[in-house]
Amino acid sequence: MRDSFPYLGHGIGLRTPHFPRVLDGTARADWFEAISENFMIRGGRPLAVLERVRAEAPLVLHGVSLSIGSTDPLNERYLAELAELARRFEPAWVSDHLCWGSFGGHYAHDLLPLPYTEEALAAVVERIARVQDRLGRRILVENVSSYVTFTHSTMPEWEFLAAVAERADCGLLLDVNNVHVSAVNHGFSAEAYLNGVPPARVGQIHLAGHSDKGTHLLDTHDAPVAPAVWRLYRHAVRRLGRVSTLVEWDDHIPELEVVLAEAERARAAEAEVLGADAVSA
Repeated sequence: MRDSFPYLGHGIGLRTPHFPRVLDGTARADWFEAISENFMIRGGRPLAVLERVRAEAPLVLHGVSLSIGSTDPLNERYLAELAELARRFEPAWVSDHLCWGSFGGHYAHDLLPLPYTEEALAAVVERIARVQDRLGRRILVENVSSYVTFTHSTMPEWEFLAAVAERADCGLLLDVNNVHVSAVNHGFSAEAYLNGVPPARVGQIHLAGHSDKGTHLLDTHDAPVAPAVWRLYRHAVRRLGRVSTLVEWDDHIPELEVVLAEAERARAAEAEVLGADAVSA
């Protein structure tokens, strides 16, 4: 299964403040992840940047609006635009979030968690299958951070995630920061979560920073990766082996070298866990 999602190394998110560095050829990363919705346009500078990125390095598309867990009908216009973007730029893969963000045709502009029930599982699996048929490829679905839980959930999140991947025959984007945030917020073991994820289904890992609000952690992507998340990443690498890893930084975005340094730190952590020979193989 993981053969569907090649190992790309350690990449960074493509963000607007770094566009000039892309265009002048000084943005050097193993690979880049672009937010799909930012490039669903007819022309202009963003598409020129994406063309340059694609010419220089592997690219993946990461969406935030699929709303795969919603009860609304799938947005066919959105899927058509995503399919066209994927045809044009030929990303290594396409991903989105295992969540819902729309109701009655209105978008909340948030990634809201699902109840972990058999009913929700069946609905999500059917919708992922339709998306994959529409795009003509497997997709990756990402675990989101959460701040509330549903009393009628019947299984832990990691069991739900594993069942989605198996029944929909899709891949997983394992966000290690989100695992940590949710584990702290809800009092479960982050290690148990990682141990419950099927290794063969994980095609990508996300790392990011978060904020400690005292009563809870908030997934903000506005700071370096926290020490606890680095420890959890090492646990993930021990269990999963080499998985393409990306650093997200979406607010208070620093100079490109700072983000690249975080990607290099992830590379070093992988090498430390697996050994230099395994990493270079």
